[in-house]
Amino acid sequence: MKTILIVDDDSSLSIGLKRLLDNCNYKIITCEGVEEAKKIESDFKIDLAIVDLNLNDGVGTDLIADLKKTQPYMQSLLITGEHSINITIVSAINQGVDYFIPKPFDSNTLLNLVKKALKQKDILDQNKNLKANIKKQFDFKKIVGQSSVILKLTEDMHKVAKKSSPILIIGESGTGKELVARSIHCSQDSSRPFISVNCGAIPKELLESEFFGHVKGAFTGATSNRKGYFQVAQEGTLFLDEIGTMELNLQVKLLRVLQEKTFTPVGSTNSFVTNARIISATNIDLEKAVEKGLFRKDLYYRLNIIPLKIAPLRERKDDIPLLIEHFLKKHSQDVLSVSDKVLINLCNYHWPGNIRELENLIERLCVFKESGIIEECDLPDKYRTSKASVKPLSSLEIPKEGLDFNSSVDAYENLILMEALKKTKWNKSQAASLLNLNRTTLLEKIKKKGLQLKQNL
Repeated sequence: MKTILIVDDDSSLSIGLKRLLDNCNYKIITCEGVEEAKKIESDFKIDLAIVDLNLNDGVGTDLIADLKKTQPYMQSLLITGEHSINITIVSAINQGVDYFIPKPFDSNTLLNLVKKALKQKDILDQNKNLKANIKKQFDFKKIVGQSSVILKLTEDMHKVAKKSSPILIIGESGTGKELVARSIHCSQDSSRPFISVNCGAIPKELLESEFFGHVKGAFTGATSNRKGYFQVAQEGTLFLDEIGTMELNLQVKLLRVLQEKTFTPVGSTNSFVTNARIISATNIDLEKAVEKGLFRKDLYYRLNIIPLKIAPLRERKDDIPLLIEHFLKKHSQDVLSVSDKVLINLCNYHWPGNIRELENLIERLCVFKESGIIEECDLPDKYRTSKASVKPLSSLEIPKEGLDFNSSVDAYENLILMEALKKTKWNKSQAASLLNLNRTTLLEKIKKKGLQLKQNL
């Protein structure tokens, strides 16, 4: 139910408005002056304030300005005398007044304005929630992991987020380069544009037009003016993915934009200033590309002012249990967890597709499993290897084809910790004693490996 505040020292008018709006299923609060309204306002979320311009203890526009300091999305309707409306409008708008209605007014006019104002309030609330959700979605906390390389990455992201210098994100395909770029962008102001461009997916003949725009008649088919990526990304971020695939002739023009902060649309003689932040990403070694003459050295140095490196999943396998749990929650509310054998298999796998491959696998398993615990038999063949076979510690053997030492140690450590916790019914002090570990050390291992997520299984 929408809440409407009516502020008018004319009691007969207030009563009439209340009766009219009560019939429309609104919650109506009335008061006679500025001070009373300020006291009431702190107790309610107000959707619309209907305020008379001239009050016994103040001015309606000043009251609206004060109310909007604490409730910025509140809509306001100012009641004015017919003789003063033209004088009032300019200053009133600057003080946050959204709508005006001169005296005398009829019921239908008022109701139409109220409906219009409340509809606008709904739109503002939706935009506010959307921005909050976007920011939440790309918050640094959404970068899942507790490994040292991920903690270092998020620490560096916090340091550079408020800077405007170009950022170069380096990482293999599937490591989450765009997620990092969006997280940096949204940590400042998610309402500003984030334009993502795959530099390898644009036809060569359209590259310049796509980036800088064109004017009508610039070439065959240019039937109207068109904004390019730099113009669309004004005040926001231009994310250049796969920057290493960019054509050399466009590299020259991109370098000029970065140096001069201006660009010229194709076929135009007018230059435009750009303030878009540039975040680039690559999955190739740009230094080697420079040596081979495939990438300009001067552009590389311009883009690489702030390098951020994302480690491949095979170098942060401590994060795999946390990532699995994250993707299970994302793709299914019914699948509880994965078995220890599955965890060992997935920790031993080399993950050429990185996090993207892991998420795709978990989503596929959730579709076919639907509920319960994912077992080793549920895994596709390529993820089930003899290297991951679980054997009693007293009869441990190394298979002929060898094993991944670090992953196997991590996997067996998980099994040992889980066995001790299950045997002691998750009494952490007893489990630590059983393993001859300090209790604090055990707690740190449980948190780091995400084992607490299995407690209720």
